[in-house]
Amino acid sequence: MTGALSLSDDSPGDPPTPLLIPAEPLPLQPLSLGDLTLHLTQLGLTAPDLGSAMSPVLNVLVERTSAVGAGYFQLRDATLTYHARAASGVMPQGAAMDALLAHGLPHHLPLVQALETATGPLFFNDTRLQPQSAGFPDLGVFALTAAPIRNRAGVLVGALLSHVFEAHLWTPYERQTLGTIMGLVALLAARLDAEEREQAAHESALRALGLMLEARDAETQGHTDRVTALAGRLGQRLGLSGPELRDLRWGAYLHDIGKMAIPDVILHHPGALDAEARAQMQLHVQQGAELAGQLSFLPRSAHDVIMAHHECWDGSGYPHGLSGTDIPLPARIFAACDVYDALTSARPYKRAWSHAEAVAHLVTARGSHFDAVVIDALLAVLDEDQAGLGAVGD
Repeated sequence: MTGALSLSDDSPGDPPTPLLIPAEPLPLQPLSLGDLTLHLTQLGLTAPDLGSAMSPVLNVLVERTSAVGAGYFQLRDATLTYHARAASGVMPQGAAMDALLAHGLPHHLPLVQALETATGPLFFNDTRLQPQSAGFPDLGVFALTAAPIRNRAGVLVGALLSHVFEAHLWTPYERQTLGTIMGLVALLAARLDAEEREQAAHESALRALGLMLEARDAETQGHTDRVTALAGRLGQRLGLSGPELRDLRWGAYLHDIGKMAIPDVILHHPGALDAEARAQMQLHVQQGAELAGQLSFLPRSAHDVIMAHHECWDGSGYPHGLSGTDIPLPARIFAACDVYDALTSARPYKRAWSHAEAVAHLVTARGSHFDAVVIDALLAVLDEDQAGLGAVGD
């Protein structure tokens, strides 16, 4: 089927078994369409990301229309593919749906091509009868709505879909509901899509700066990405999520930005530094905080990583001699990951330690240099890594 969803792994026969995605409850009192729109707007304007903003909107489609499931797909520029960001209700299940969730709606899909030129929502009472809905019957979807979501410039940035597992004649009320919601989604998408793209641009720029700093500091290749990834996984284990993990990554990228001000003769010294050179080296923390302060978009917790990742749990660190929980958690997380990666990497002045040697050091420094809770969580993450390596080697 030319231009249809990639369904080559799906076998003919009965429709796929639906997958239930619970919907969040709406207010107990029934709302008019106008009041409902106001309620959803208030939720959307306070949502931290596009997926969170779309969830209550999708719930409305499932609860106020005959649709049994709904989803929002967002365009990714690099691939010209629309990827799922939020879903509600009962979704198709099977190899075809797995492929759609993993790879998104391809730009050449007939439905996407139809949305490119659509001026309003599209309604398919029977997807088997219209070429624009090709591929959806193979998902077990026989009635479909599709609303194009455009940015302020009129460019298609997303698609709001809802579906039924049998043919269905969409009523005037259902059409009105979708038309009203479509305007709200366009408003939310215009704001949040732009914000997410800006965040992605910031992330790319900070990572590039981190890699540049890594090269100048003669660090082992890949240190920045390794330690950032490890810190992210440790942060998740310790309960961080969303913006907290983003801030941790951004701080990790820039943790040694102050070394830009350290002379090469000190930065590249092959052995132990004398007291004067060590004091100058330690200044990189405060110099880094000053440089990072010029980035107006950098969150406070990212600054905390830069400023406090050389502090010690027992108060023996620098630059302020903070101790215990006075050291921000992101800095405690990053510090442990940074030391582990530094120990297990070769440097011009040292060999790479084995995993076992590095773990022994972390355990010894648990409760003095490092937060014991952070170390325990890190050891669990590292154990998972070692188990994974063992499985690959088997």
